[in-house]
Amino acid sequence: MKTLGVGLVGYKFMGKAHSNAYRQVHAFFPDAPRPRMVAIAGRDVQAVTAAAEQFGWESHETDYRVLIAREDIDIIDVSTPGHLHHDVVIEAFAAGKHVLCEKPLANTLAQAEAMVHAWRAAGTVGMINFNYRKVPAVMLAKQLIDDGRIGEIRSFRARYLQDWLHDANAPMSWRLQKEFAGSGALGDIGAHITDMAHMLVGPISAVTGMLSTAVTSRPLEHPTDDATHGDVTVDDWVGYLARFENGATGVFEASRLATGRKNQNTFEINGSRGSIAFDLENLNQLEVYLDDDDALVRGFHQVLVTDGNHPLVGNWWPAGHIIGWEHTHVHQIRDLLTGVASGSSPAPSFDDGYRCQAVLDAVERSSASGQWETPVPLPD
Repeated sequence: MKTLGVGLVGYKFMGKAHSNAYRQVHAFFPDAPRPRMVAIAGRDVQAVTAAAEQFGWESHETDYRVLIAREDIDIIDVSTPGHLHHDVVIEAFAAGKHVLCEKPLANTLAQAEAMVHAWRAAGTVGMINFNYRKVPAVMLAKQLIDDGRIGEIRSFRARYLQDWLHDANAPMSWRLQKEFAGSGALGDIGAHITDMAHMLVGPISAVTGMLSTAVTSRPLEHPTDDATHGDVTVDDWVGYLARFENGATGVFEASRLATGRKNQNTFEINGSRGSIAFDLENLNQLEVYLDDDDALVRGFHQVLVTDGNHPLVGNWWPAGHIIGWEHTHVHQIRDLLTGVASGSSPAPSFDDGYRCQAVLDAVERSSASGQWETPVPLPD
């Protein structure tokens, strides 16, 4: 099977996670094409040189345009801050490359629309890194829903809580500036539970929500004589209600100020015949309640999703030997490589990225208007 050359733009948190996935994927999923880690790109020559050596890339570039132009690269992986997604993705598709882009797709809905049109025009693979779709327990939840085991879905509740900004003296970063991040908790982690809802329940048809910024000024990482603090221009908390096209209701909350919560990404789905609950901090477990269980033992029970008949985990370790967060990225890369080999974009595709972006946009509009707002559908 063909080896696929990969070029990665970005070398920090997500660059590290993606690099690890490219290194591991063929060893555990040998039926997928083998990725060749050709080059990594970043503007700081010393930092990107060190990253290339540490993460296992053959070479490095300081200009993403040079990376895109290389004939030995088939896939461009965009793991940059949000304000760079649009330009890198548009140019990569124009060059006929396949693209994996970090979430959310863009900083604005207009940018997301342009990126989808560029993908369609290119006819190549376009995939968004909503890696929590690739947790085996979440995939099992989807299987149970599709098989009708919990009946008609009536409600979905999700929250994604972190606390890395709960200290008002935590320093400024690009994630706190709208011109770089687009939004705060909404796009950073709210995007994940929004996409999860789309995967498990279906399209969201209307939202009403509120954005809040509790800490409006933070210390600069490099203070000057003129300024020691900078303005926070994004939300640090968001909550919204949703209506789904199938009639279900949704409740969503995302916060980066939830003291004590390190990475709690959790949801519960209630159906007419059962319920499902999941928490990323126990990612190998799925809580399941089924009406058709024997009445004497009916109740929520924990399923340890590590058996060979569970989604994807049979490629890893024997039953009971748990996997972790990094494996979700390996699963994502496996799907990316398989999609390139087959010539089709696996989910979550750029269409899925746009649908999520449209909901984020509607939540922002609702916070400003105080009204229910409708996500803008993708134009033809």
